[in-house]
Amino acid sequence: MAERSTAAVDVADNGGDEPPTAQAEQAAADGAAASEATAELPVAPENEDARDGDAPAEKGAAAPAPELHSGHKLAKRYRLEECITRLDGFSSWRAVDEKLRRAVGVHVLPADHSRARSVLAAARSAALLGDARFVMVLDAVEENDLVYVVHEWLPDATELTTLLAMGPLEPHEAYRLVDQLSQAMAAAHREGLAHLKLTPSAILRTSTGQYRVRGLAVNAALRGITAERPQRTDTEAIGALLYAALTQRWPYENDAHGLSGLPKGVGLLPPDQVRAGVHRGLSELSMRALVNDGATASRQEPPCTTPEELAKAVAEMPRIRPPEPAFAAPPEYQRTTYQQGSYGRPGSGLPGAPAPTRPVPVPPPPMESRAGKALKWTAAALLIAALGVGSWQISEKLLDRTKDSGPSPEAPPRDGDEKPAPPADPLAITHVEEFKPNGSSIQRKQVPNTVDGDPNSAWITPEYRNYPNFGNLPQRSLGSGIIVDLGSVRNVSGVDIDLYRGGNTVSVSAAAENAVNPTGLSEFGRQLVPEGTKGEELRTTFEPVRARYVLIRLTSLPPAERADRFRGGISEIKILGK
Repeated sequence: MAERSTAAVDVADNGGDEPPTAQAEQAAADGAAASEATAELPVAPENEDARDGDAPAEKGAAAPAPELHSGHKLAKRYRLEECITRLDGFSSWRAVDEKLRRAVGVHVLPADHSRARSVLAAARSAALLGDARFVMVLDAVEENDLVYVVHEWLPDATELTTLLAMGPLEPHEAYRLVDQLSQAMAAAHREGLAHLKLTPSAILRTSTGQYRVRGLAVNAALRGITAERPQRTDTEAIGALLYAALTQRWPYENDAHGLSGLPKGVGLLPPDQVRAGVHRGLSELSMRALVNDGATASRQEPPCTTPEELAKAVAEMPRIRPPEPAFAAPPEYQRTTYQQGSYGRPGSGLPGAPAPTRPVPVPPPPMESRAGKALKWTAAALLIAALGVGSWQISEKLLDRTKDSGPSPEAPPRDGDEKPAPPADPLAITHVEEFKPNGSSIQRKQVPNTVDGDPNSAWITPEYRNYPNFGNLPQRSLGSGIIVDLGSVRNVSGVDIDLYRGGNTVSVSAAAENAVNPTGLSEFGRQLVPEGTKGEELRTTFEPVRARYVLIRLTSLPPAERADRFRGGISEIKILGK
């Protein structure tokens, strides 16, 4: 497997109108899954926001970011290719290790940055761990007034964020997730290393099914995140990841990581009360890890306050077996033609069908004389000739009748055959906002342009390099678009959308009738227009759906003016119905 680092830091949710710097999102185009190794040096007051992955950095910590550019070479070896992000005085890059001819990720910050010492120490400690369950730190150097940390790049890995966007994990996969994470973090804490930023974007699943943790030590050091009890913080984070894997919900009131939070004011409900069919043992296990936040386990089991305790609790559970593979039914044995009544019989070979009776072979006919055979062939020939003459005469009469009668008038339509489509008028739109599944805006100030009645104004994305799927950026893996609020539940039966240019890949979906301010993709579960590449207009009608919120989502962008750039957008939106 080719090595490729996912070590670029997870892009900040800046909430601004532009991507983080001119290169930050666009430049990640080639860097498919930007990632980061996050490390932490223990102790300091626990930060409440750390569980959501949005802990604020230290005030006044940022020094001017070094002026680097694509093509710059570090240590005469690491050639910078694309900037993944710039944040708080440091930058993260996709680079090429020219010595080993492989892709790597690099974090760079000035040597006089207030966190430079802790970043170097954390990276070197993480590199010494040498555990394949973590994204590896390959190098940590101070040179020419710069500090840089080099990480491996994993081309075959998928973020847990992406997996959860498709739905909850089945029980065996959720069991593997918590088992591997708890064991990995227990090993890290035995060496004095903590993570403190375990979020869905920090967990990668490889093509072989192994979960790997990115961000051990370095990310927390880069962000200045610390905690009084790092083991407790990491254990609670693993419990939150298991909760999300079981329910596709974030176990706190605030939405985070592309997932909807719990309803406000109800507290932390056990997973099996949030979603039907959740494995009871895993539900209790997640509550035992989350008990630190005031939850109580559904049984009187002690809470898990360290990854070691959580790993032991997982080991004590009855092992959850993988689902049985679905085997196709074997093809039915095709009997020979002399076994009458058995070939292609309905229901044969299917489970529950009555067993077929053994066919009785038909005895061969008695021997015939030569004279009998000749008589039989003669009779057959006469019959064929008679049939040919008769069919010719019938066809001639039919042709003559058609000529005499002339063209037949069209049959009048029968009542009730065709029902005219119900009339659909543009519905009033009370509010529009940007769809930002990971909390990061693209062009927030341009959103009102989509409903201003002016086709010359639009919500237009920045240019993304090399990849039409928003530069292949992790924080754009679910695309972007516009959420329309109709003010009240209406009968929605069509859309009339003008796109910024042709070639956008677009889908339209609606939230549930009782939805309130939905923001996550999972909340727009009713598909109105299937995802597909559209021209400059999207005009269609469909069966009426009762909805208040409609999402117009872009997942792939058309080429921009430059050959390696991509840009799209939406000019005007009209929702049709009654």
